[in-house]
Amino acid sequence: MAKKYLLAPGPTPVPSNVLLSMAQPMIHHRAPDFLPILESAREGLKWLFQTKNDVLILCSSGTGGMVGAVTNFFSAGDKVLVINGGKFGERWTKICQTYGLKVKEIVIEWGYSVKPSDIESALKAEPDIKGVFIQAVETSTGVYYDVEAIAKVVRRFDNTLLIVDAISALVAHDLKTDEWGIDIMVGGSQKGLMLPAGLSFVSISDKAWKANERSRLPRFYFNLKRERENLIKNQTNFSSPVSLIIGLNEAIKMLQEEGLERVFARHLRLAHATREAVKAMGLSLYSKESPSNSVTAIMMPEGIDGQVVYKTLREKYGVTGAGGQDKAKGKIYRLAHLGYADTFDVIVGIASLEMALRGLGYPVALGKGVAKAEELLMM
Repeated sequence: MAKKYLLAPGPTPVPSNVLLSMAQPMIHHRAPDFLPILESAREGLKWLFQTKNDVLILCSSGTGGMVGAVTNFFSAGDKVLVINGGKFGERWTKICQTYGLKVKEIVIEWGYSVKPSDIESALKAEPDIKGVFIQAVETSTGVYYDVEAIAKVVRRFDNTLLIVDAISALVAHDLKTDEWGIDIMVGGSQKGLMLPAGLSFVSISDKAWKANERSRLPRFYFNLKRERENLIKNQTNFSSPVSLIIGLNEAIKMLQEEGLERVFARHLRLAHATREAVKAMGLSLYSKESPSNSVTAIMMPEGIDGQVVYKTLREKYGVTGAGGQDKAKGKIYRLAHLGYADTFDVIVGIASLEMALRGLGYPVALGKGVAKAEELLMM
């Protein structure tokens, strides 16, 4: 029986102390003994999001936070700009269209990042655009978008909000919500925050709250104004996912002990070692520019099916990464270094990939990628 290794971009491994914290006897979500836990988690999220504003906690996957980011700040017929460079850019488009927004897309070739100048040109050409929707990390391609530069552009347009899906970027990348002027930023629990899926987080600027007053889209469960009113009273609007919030509090304490700068440096170090190891194996990155610190998308050699690699790694070696999606399906294999990840997660990921490729007939020199990763990770 193979030992299991989870190296996917979500869900990611959950530390044992976080799991143990969630195994405590259940407490009532309106009882006094839950209040300090929620209070601590609230303050921790503000620290992590680098914002003075409350970060709302929703009982949903990250997509629920994305839906709330649309329905609470726009009205049917509003024109919005979506940056579509992968499966999750497509998701922004689908959500916006579902609620009657008029979507203009900047379509990017998969594996590339968006140019802030293209966003600026689109906003100048159509100044009635009320929102710009982007990913910080497009998980399907492993590309990071320059959120700081994009925010600098959008800030110059008083009636336009910047909405960032940071679900895969949070913790791995330094995202300065208030300093950069990000109006709405969405996170999720099962990625860098080292928790099971089930929580989404939404930070909201003063500018966005003003837009909330004008919004006319229907909302009930994802009513962020109600969530804000309840969070001020140290409650959630509906039943709190108590165990997950207890785990969230524990996970944030771990990150705080490490310190934000060291957290970001660790992710950069692991990502750099992974990318250089891949190149040492004779492979190339799918991300042609701005590769993310969350997940590395690796081009498979000619004649090697990425889905077969994914299946082989999972079934033969007990290593679960991720295959490609949509137009990248079969072409890539994705290896994450996110959340509860460190040196030997990269070593396992690279070593197992070398073994799987050799077993499938690709003449990789065993140990070459591992040696490069070791060299870099020892520095």
